[in-house]
Amino acid sequence: MNIGSVFLDSVKEFFMTSGLAQLDIKYVAMILIACGLLYLAIAKGFEPLLLIPIAFGMLLVNLPGVGITNPGIMNDVTGKIEPGGLLYYIGMGKELGIFPPLIFIGVGAMTDFAPLIANPKSLLLGAAAQLGIFVAFLGALLIGFNGPEAASIGIIGGADGPTSIFLATKLAPHLLGAIAVSAYSYMALVPVIQPPIMKLLTTKEQRMVKMEQLRPVSKTEKIIFPIIVTIAVSLILPSAGTLVGMLMFGNLLKEVASTNRLADVASNAMMSIITILLGISVGASTSAEKFLNFKTLGILALGLFAFIVGTAGGVLFGKVMYYLSGKKINPLIGAAGVSAVPMAARVVQKVGQEECPTNFLLMHAMGPNVAGVIGSAIAAGVLLSIYG
Repeated sequence: MNIGSVFLDSVKEFFMTSGLAQLDIKYVAMILIACGLLYLAIAKGFEPLLLIPIAFGMLLVNLPGVGITNPGIMNDVTGKIEPGGLLYYIGMGKELGIFPPLIFIGVGAMTDFAPLIANPKSLLLGAAAQLGIFVAFLGALLIGFNGPEAASIGIIGGADGPTSIFLATKLAPHLLGAIAVSAYSYMALVPVIQPPIMKLLTTKEQRMVKMEQLRPVSKTEKIIFPIIVTIAVSLILPSAGTLVGMLMFGNLLKEVASTNRLADVASNAMMSIITILLGISVGASTSAEKFLNFKTLGILALGLFAFIVGTAGGVLFGKVMYYLSGKKINPLIGAAGVSAVPMAARVVQKVGQEECPTNFLLMHAMGPNVAGVIGSAIAAGVLLSIYG
């Protein structure tokens, strides 16, 4: 027996079973994209809590041979089911629409609806910022996507990752990876995308407007609000009841003194766990075979367009309110009508203070911001009732 030949055969066999033998240009491209997202999250600080799990899930699924998303299969010899990959089972929470509503409980437990209750007109700004959803929906129809696909793409304009995932799992699961990555990427890039639009559509004088302090909101109002909203939305639009109901449930836990411990768990431990599981499973849905195609490029472009239009819609309606109020409302707060809480409100505060360091718009912006969360869930409910 030739020892050298045996050794070479063993090395060859080892190489053929390694990921290197299966590596092709598509995998390399996806690995580079994943590393690029990790760089943005780690080095540039672009929403690392969202982007790091997503990017690492993307990295894992595009390392050939790992099989981390492989489903369980029946062994014909033993008659037993061979276990699937870890992210196959974790991904069930995403595929079955479990994770997004749980995220909404955490969001509700972290959200103060007092600015919205104190200034109900904020609802109009939150509604105006949903314009991007329906513009992108029409755009997707025009370039060849069918109704359910277009609805799932359009919701990206609300800048609400969990809502985008929830709707995509119901209407277009085959596009879930591209839609989720698009939604979360644009959420992370809120501080980059929004300021130029806000400055383009407003004057220096408008950006410098100082708004009156909001009235105090009683504890009774804060407790009654989530109950009334849940009942009203669920009766009028049952398809939005799950997301809005979980959002309001989390908020009720926060406002009732005797459930503070539950609110703390929902907004901290549970929120962190679900964010990790949802993020990494979202990233794992972006395999090279599913992600690198013209449809994905179309979704990314439409998602960006939707987000721009949504921001512009909120700012322009803010300008309408600026004039109707006798120049007492700063139109910048309209940009917070997208659902990226509290990132969009922070951007409003930053842009406002660039013009006037003593201007404090954060609490005023939180009204449209939380209204946007409700608005995007309602928009998803409308689309789901049509195509679900």
